[in-house]
Amino acid sequence: MAASEHVNERLGVVTALVRSSFLVNAAYAESSRVHGLTPQQGQLLCVLMAQPYGMSELGSVLGLAKSSLTGLVDRTAQRGLVERVPDPRDGRAVWVVLTPAGSRLAEEFYAETCRRVDQLPTGLGEDDRGLLAELLTRVLQDNRVPVVFMDLDESRTASTPATPPRQKSARSLQKL
Repeated sequence: MAASEHVNERLGVVTALVRSSFLVNAAYAESSRVHGLTPQQGQLLCVLMAQPYGMSELGSVLGLAKSSLTGLVDRTAQRGLVERVPDPRDGRAVWVVLTPAGSRLAEEFYAETCRRVDQLPTGLGEDDRGLLAELLTRVLQDNRVPVVFMDLDESRTASTPATPPRQKSARSLQKL
């Protein structure tokens, strides 16, 4: 079937969500490639923009097993983008935080990814885009999806260009 034959095709919700996830994943992967990251590293940076996380909490948010998360954090730390800092409340635990270089790259990656994903529904008018966002928000809330990617408006109001929203520095964490 030619691409133009799909224009009027009405999809079921499952098919539409699965195909949409492929579109978003492709945009995410391309943004990652442009910034020299793996998609998983890009996701890690975006999650850490909101706040530092302990390893077990980070594993839950990202849906990764401990060994997979450790490898991801190790590889990202080797690039100087994240670091582990001691949890001042529990000497056995660590928090993963963005470094200044990681914060800058996270902001660039986030902006690039937002630009790419925002282009996906270009065929929709403002009302339809609003309805799509409303419906997807309900699906996400009903399924208690963790904040793995902030809303563009949240990012703009909560941060300055040099400091990701609510990101604490390693120094400020050690003072807790």
